[in-house]
Amino acid sequence: MRILFFALLCSTEVIFAQETNLNVLAYYSGGPEYVERIAAEKLTHIIFSFGHLKGNQFNIGSKRDSTTVYNLVQLKTKNPALKIILSLGGWGGCATCSDVFSSAEARKEFANSVLKACTYFKTDGIDLDWEYPSIQGYPGHAFNAADKNNFTELIKELRKTLGAVYQISFAAGGFQKFIDESVDWRAIMPLLDRVNLMTYDLVHGYSTETGHHTALYSTPQQHESTDNAVQSLIKLGVPANKLVIGAAFYGRMWEDVPAINNGLYQPGKFKRGVDYKDLNNVVGPGKGFVYYWDDVAKAPYQYNAGQKLYFTYDDKKSIALKTKYAIDQKLDGIMFWELACDQEADGLLDEIVAAKRSSKK
Repeated sequence: MRILFFALLCSTEVIFAQETNLNVLAYYSGGPEYVERIAAEKLTHIIFSFGHLKGNQFNIGSKRDSTTVYNLVQLKTKNPALKIILSLGGWGGCATCSDVFSSAEARKEFANSVLKACTYFKTDGIDLDWEYPSIQGYPGHAFNAADKNNFTELIKELRKTLGAVYQISFAAGGFQKFIDESVDWRAIMPLLDRVNLMTYDLVHGYSTETGHHTALYSTPQQHESTDNAVQSLIKLGVPANKLVIGAAFYGRMWEDVPAINNGLYQPGKFKRGVDYKDLNNVVGPGKGFVYYWDDVAKAPYQYNAGQKLYFTYDDKKSIALKTKYAIDQKLDGIMFWELACDQEADGLLDEIVAAKRSSKK
């Protein structure tokens, strides 16, 4: 009887751990000197950002970047389960992607170069950050309708070349146009380990009206949100356990914003981004800002009426709610851009870890 009880107890604990398990993925664009300070035990994946195309091949472009990747891989001595993923592109970093990936021969050459890089660096896979296939992304970068099928063929070639040993993911726009037009979800998701939804910059730097750049829920005034992206993809047949939602470890500021509705949903001009670690030096009561909480969007914002400045961001409260949302929805995980933006102590990553821990109680 005691043996049976122990077996049942262990079984229950394993099931419960699986139910509350959540991947925590960090994009990292910092240099090698910061890596040793990374709390590797708090993460499941670190995504090196970024490699780029050199001709048709994936390329880590400098000795400094190579050293960064090497140092990231050494973090496995602290956390053997940690996965280090190489990433291609980024905003402004995929100028030739549309042209290169239009060719079957080039896709094959690229896939072989990814395998070579993963083998050389002892990394665990590739994350594609092509912004964006099929639709307008970075100004001046080529895009066309054929990108949609070519992206599918690229994923097929990568999976064929990398096999089941290496992980394959991609960073997807969290906004409706990307979800509706950019990729063939039904064709690619069976071949991918996950999709990292960039559910931030939903009100981007080209916007001439303020809003929540990383809202958890939609509001009557703003359709784009984390929940909208997740539910839209689930309706398209994407498994919830392959979805990763994105949090922002930085905020965005608009200027010339009129003092109506505390600056929310008002005309304005994008001014700058602010890393979370620098938050107290830029916004807050001491800088003339007043804090507000949108209980529909589940998102914070601040407004400085004297200088007509509006600020949208993630804080600890919104991060905790996003983490809980990912757990409740049984998603694969939560990711963020980016690790070097966080405070080294008592930061947003710590809030994710605390929210995960509280979900297991």
